[in-house]
Amino acid sequence: MSGTPVHGTWEPEPAARWEDAFLSGNGHHGALVFGDPDTDRVIVTHHTLVRPGGDDGRRRPPALAAALPALQDRLLAGDTAAAEDFTDGRPLQWVRPFHPAFQLRLNRPPEGDTHDTRAPYRRAVDFTTGETTATRAGWTSRVFVSRADDVIVQHVTAPHLTLDLSLDPRLPGAPAGLRIGHGAVLTPEGALLTLRARYPGSDLAYTGVTLAAVTGGTVKLVPPGVLVEGATEVLLMTRVHRHTGELDTVAESRALRDLLDGAPYPASYDDLLARHLARHRTAYDRVTLDLAADPAERALPGSALLAGAGGPALLERLFAAGRYHLLSASGLLPPRLTGLWTGDWNTAWSGAFTTNANLNLQTASAAAAALPEVTEAHAALVHRQLPDWRDNAREIFGARGVVAPSHTDGECGHTYHFSREYPLHLWTAGADWLLKPLLDHDETHGTPDPRTAAALAEVALFYEDFLQRTDDGGHLVVVPSYSPENRPAGASWGTLNAAMDLSAARHALRTAADHHPEHADRWRALAERLPAHRVNADGALAEWAWPGLADTYDHRHLSHLYGVWPLEEINPYDTPDLAEAARRALALRGAENDSAHGHLHHALVAARLRDGSGVAHALDQVLGGDYFHASLMSAHYPHRDVYNADAAHALPAVLVEMLVQSTPDRLVLLPALPASCPQGELRGVRTRFGASLDLTWTADGRASARLRPERTRRVELRTPSGAEPLDLAAGEDRVINVKAR
Repeated sequence: MSGTPVHGTWEPEPAARWEDAFLSGNGHHGALVFGDPDTDRVIVTHHTLVRPGGDDGRRRPPALAAALPALQDRLLAGDTAAAEDFTDGRPLQWVRPFHPAFQLRLNRPPEGDTHDTRAPYRRAVDFTTGETTATRAGWTSRVFVSRADDVIVQHVTAPHLTLDLSLDPRLPGAPAGLRIGHGAVLTPEGALLTLRARYPGSDLAYTGVTLAAVTGGTVKLVPPGVLVEGATEVLLMTRVHRHTGELDTVAESRALRDLLDGAPYPASYDDLLARHLARHRTAYDRVTLDLAADPAERALPGSALLAGAGGPALLERLFAAGRYHLLSASGLLPPRLTGLWTGDWNTAWSGAFTTNANLNLQTASAAAAALPEVTEAHAALVHRQLPDWRDNAREIFGARGVVAPSHTDGECGHTYHFSREYPLHLWTAGADWLLKPLLDHDETHGTPDPRTAAALAEVALFYEDFLQRTDDGGHLVVVPSYSPENRPAGASWGTLNAAMDLSAARHALRTAADHHPEHADRWRALAERLPAHRVNADGALAEWAWPGLADTYDHRHLSHLYGVWPLEEINPYDTPDLAEAARRALALRGAENDSAHGHLHHALVAARLRDGSGVAHALDQVLGGDYFHASLMSAHYPHRDVYNADAAHALPAVLVEMLVQSTPDRLVLLPALPASCPQGELRGVRTRFGASLDLTWTADGRASARLRPERTRRVELRTPSGAEPLDLAAGEDRVINVKAR
């Protein structure tokens, strides 16, 4: 493994479970690599692989607009259960589930094999290259997924290599009715393997194609694969396509051959890797975190770090792994609940994009941690689905504009996943929540995307039509309203004036007004008519700003603190009283079922509130709760229960936010530094006022920041010592020395 252990991880044993397989991906294809010299397996995934259902025609939003006025009347009159009837009677319908394609198997027959099974073994993944390696004695296997050529590449070498090669669809949960067709033909390079899988009761299928280029030895057909004998190296290139009808495997084979024989030279593994590195390494290397960990701990396997007491070496590695996995999962789409990977057809929660918390938490570091590739993937999902969001607004609310769904499979953006306990069709804050990362990206890079401004206008149009009811004081009422995924004590889920809805409506209307001067007066006036947040009898920011609705504190979601993170509506500098109420709300919040996303959401909010002890506590819950597999991919629950990318992808955002925060007009240094990180260096982070920043801090309480501004700007500098203006000139580095505590 090249580079230092900070930028990779390793294990002394092959992966016995797919959850422990090392990961590679290019945002389209994914690979889970077991690294077993005798039974080598690579599970192949692709973002487009979602299983069709026989009821696809019912995946439409419910036509409820005509019943909306009556529902609003009942809720305003005090009927706290009124929204339970606001449905078209359909049963709960999950989005179409994400699934793996197949596994590429490379079996070494035991008879006649001379390799030493007692020789030292090592498997590793290099985050800087995206390459996984496994070695024992003279055997080596290397795998990466190319960002340049969109192909999974594996290179196996040994002095006398004998392998059974096959594409195996037998993975946990694969439907019995999956119709499989295998193909294997000999080629001048070695062999071409194909696997076609047609879904039960559907015209949709997916096809995997692997071209095997063999050096030395012989190749013969042994259906459903081939047998390689006496080779010195095997180069495998694999792609998978989801399609209707038949895939032209001849054309796909020709395309793979072109990678080997195309101009200006025949490609080897190293050539293919070099083309990939020009894109992958460039992105990965932009930001690094060094917490001055003990070199001996840095050298440990990941499983050993996870089994220990945590500490700087573990945080360094999880930060690096989180950025690596986030980048690797983002391309065609942003990361799913499982990133880009799964080894089971029965993926929890359909392996969907859950947009009311998880997706934004996973991608929270994209702007600051310099991964615009992630935000571009997020934007692709949003803009592709806007027509469906318009259908949601029209059919459910009778309104213009857009309403985002809480769950999507990546193809359909219609709201159809809801039930009595999860009335997700009532959630109107989603469009603003999902557009916020795109706004952060535009501010960071100084190049507004006109598509974002256009989408904001559609959100404002929705609120113009939807916000028609008022309270006795003349304030607008968000009715119905929903705070994912909680409900008031003693009341039902669908209710009035959820704090998240109020924050989202205010933010969307004001931001849309900033981007559309021709409508600015009208939209700002509408925003001003929304009620203020409510502080309850406990001194906490109330989750519902409606008299009589009592808070339910023990819950995994923190939707009501949307105004703190990721918005800046509530902060310790401009709204200290509300910030104190938010801090009280956070202190009262329970962990409910210990979902990883809840702990890290807690940490992000605590960082914005300058609560270093709160950040430390939330991190301790995750690091001490056995949430991480040996792959350094995470689980949803403690004790590695339910494979899920939330913790792995969100943790880098927490570590950035506790060190550096920014808005277009403010820079906050070291707002929430835990005592467990007494010294370190964070390099390459981006600010929303157009500067990159390197930050160092030392155990004796000193800190220094070097800014490289791309735009001339005056911002407010906030440090543990106080506040002062900071003038930045484009192209002129600025060094700031401050106290760390």
